[in-house]
Amino acid sequence: MTASEISKRSRSPFGFTFIAPLALGATLNPINSTMLATALVPIAESLHVELAQTGWLIAVLYLTTAVAQPSLGRLVDLFGARRVYLASLFLVAAAGVLAQLASSLAGLVAVRVLLGVGTSGAYPAAMRMFRERADATGSPPPRLAMGILTMAALSTTAIGPVIGGVLTHAFGWQSIFTVNVPLAFLAVLLILLWTPPDGKPTGSWARLSEDIDLVGIALFAAFLLSLMTFLMKLKGGPLWFALAGAVVFGPALVVHSLRRQQPFIDVRMLARNRPLTMTYLRAAAVAIIVFSIYYGFAQWLQSAAGFSSVAAGLVTLPMSLVAAGSSLTGVRTRDLRVPFLISTGAGLAGCISLLFVHSGSPVWMMSAAITIFGLPLGAFNTATQAAVYLQAPAEEIGTAAGLQRTAQFIGAIVAASVLASIYGQRASDHSLHSLAMVTSALGAILFIITLFDRTIPRAVPTSAAAEPEVPASHAQATNMSLTKLDDTSAPRLAETEMNDDAIRLLTERPHR
Repeated sequence: MTASEISKRSRSPFGFTFIAPLALGATLNPINSTMLATALVPIAESLHVELAQTGWLIAVLYLTTAVAQPSLGRLVDLFGARRVYLASLFLVAAAGVLAQLASSLAGLVAVRVLLGVGTSGAYPAAMRMFRERADATGSPPPRLAMGILTMAALSTTAIGPVIGGVLTHAFGWQSIFTVNVPLAFLAVLLILLWTPPDGKPTGSWARLSEDIDLVGIALFAAFLLSLMTFLMKLKGGPLWFALAGAVVFGPALVVHSLRRQQPFIDVRMLARNRPLTMTYLRAAAVAIIVFSIYYGFAQWLQSAAGFSSVAAGLVTLPMSLVAAGSSLTGVRTRDLRVPFLISTGAGLAGCISLLFVHSGSPVWMMSAAITIFGLPLGAFNTATQAAVYLQAPAEEIGTAAGLQRTAQFIGAIVAASVLASIYGQRASDHSLHSLAMVTSALGAILFIITLFDRTIPRAVPTSAAAEPEVPASHAQATNMSLTKLDDTSAPRLAETEMNDDAIRLLTERPHR
């Protein structure tokens, strides 16, 4: 490497010291999700509850995060990414401490709620920091940096089940909560050392009730909780009052959102910006498939196949390694349609392959079947981040990023409900195959829709095209063409299927 190359890399606006604090925060939600996968059976045995009841520990984290991420995304836009990020990390540390006092399932559910709020600040804060740094330096969308962020989360996903199994076996299931304390404080230290301070807040606490749609948040939470309760109780007899609540709260949320200028769920924006809406729906559908299999397979390994928590984590390890690798591979493709089609097709293939796995199958066959799901975990997430980056209005990137995660968490909530409905008290070969049939049907529908979806961006400029020095006026022009794919321009770009020459004209910087 020449001296000029070293100098150029050192001047990169998205270097190690900028990405590291964001990547560490990105690991907190997935590590708290995946460590739990191999601890559910021990928790059920310790607290003397049915395995299906522990599904609340899965669902409540995603329910909380589905509500908290857009809310914290709005706070990020109003008060600054760094401030919100730091506050959320202290909540994560508090949850790690309070978990030691929980001696019932209800107490653990409360801790998971706190964890859900705390781990919701990292992603919208990171996306806001990416956008601010790119706008300030005249850089194109930092797909490689976002890929590293995804890879950090997925690398944690890779080792999460193993860590959860080892900690549970050695120190008890409480230790999977305690590990949050040192992780949170390390992230705080790196943020204070390596991230730039926020500018002056654009919002104020006095106007918080105007800037944050509290009624919309309450209606959204009530809708999700009602729907989740109904779905999780289907096995033992449906609770029709819960379904009635969902039927009431859902339309009420839509009506309220249409009347409010800045609603929690911007129904008008979603209706106008069809590409962004499709991206959210696609993310939710993939989350239903992936999370259903992820948690369902780990429980099946322990309950039906007789694996220990550590062994179950090791069997799923290759899947997460493939996910981490494919997240970086996805940033190398300019056409987002390719990673979307590959990942949704892989998900469908994985669901079908599970139909041929049973408790007597060799370990390599079990591991191979679940490994296929690494592609929808990795490449799909990277492509979705890039799509949201391009399709969302620049001034609302924090909120849009939060809504992306909300869509994924809604899918995870549905997945937990599906698992509770299919598995009941104990996982078996029959229940695994039933789960595979349900997800195969959804996967087939999703692949067909993705194949014919004309709203997917045809091409994305890469960071390799960035020029090292750009005047402020040129950077502003670039940002308008590159990132301001708003409610009207995003559908127009996607639906006219521009060729590479047209994309290049849109993204080139004007000559001096």
